[in-house]
Amino acid sequence: MASEDHIKLSDLIKSVHSELRQKSKNKGFEKAWDEHCKNDDLLLKYANAMKILATNHWQNNFTDKSKAFCRVEWIYKYCLQYFTDEESSEKLRQRQRELDIAEKIDISVNIPFLPQKPVLKLLDVGSCYNPFSVYNIFEVLAIDIAPASPCVNKMDFLKLELKNKINIEENTLAANYFDIVVFSLFLEYIPCPDLRFKCCEKAMELLRPEGLLFIITPDSKHVGANAQLMKSWRFMLAEIGFSRIKYEKLPHIHCMVFRKSIHSEIAQRWSVLHKNNQIFDKMFIPQDFLKKDKH
Repeated sequence: MASEDHIKLSDLIKSVHSELRQKSKNKGFEKAWDEHCKNDDLLLKYANAMKILATNHWQNNFTDKSKAFCRVEWIYKYCLQYFTDEESSEKLRQRQRELDIAEKIDISVNIPFLPQKPVLKLLDVGSCYNPFSVYNIFEVLAIDIAPASPCVNKMDFLKLELKNKINIEENTLAANYFDIVVFSLFLEYIPCPDLRFKCCEKAMELLRPEGLLFIITPDSKHVGANAQLMKSWRFMLAEIGFSRIKYEKLPHIHCMVFRKSIHSEIAQRWSVLHKNNQIFDKMFIPQDFLKKDKH
């Protein structure tokens, strides 16, 4: 059972999200977002609340006897499976699967030779306290509009510009640079469905070929409750060249891995084959459907 402090901190997080969604509806996203980013007191409270929840309350739930699993560890373990062990890695298996599909749909693909680096470049968006820094396989760039730790760079991903170099002060990152982009408890912070999708489009540009986008999003309901929403996300990301290669519903969260395909038409093929099953055409979250946003 959640403690009183846990509930209080969670309510703060939900109220910030709710208020931002409501202001975006009333004032328009740009004005609401600018006002939000200038509210230093609120951002500090939010950042500290997230850090305490993640490092104290959530961490205490991860025991051998529980079904709960640390989202950070879940990402780390899949990266090991995907990128390491050159001869039997999940990366090579997925590459072969895509080559087989390319042959079926009669498209030619050229896979650029990108030697595996000893350290994987990971972009953690909305990082808060840089949890991936403990793993030596990652070279982490952690960014957040309100860092809760000095090792996190203050940066607004929504206003990010893609150039040929990384410059934190100018809010620019390099395209085709990262092996991994992480959206862990990030997209639900974004108050508009269209902007959530734009974040994923930016992730596509930032990733190297065959790179991974991890999306972790909260949901305490059973696996089928919001399955249509998650499937619609899969449709939308397939259309820009992402193949969903792993999905797992854990207590309180959906965990998804999307691979930047070696050719966009390979990923798009899935959405074409399943088009009649698509329900939503935007990246909605359950809160978007509330008549009156509440927490």
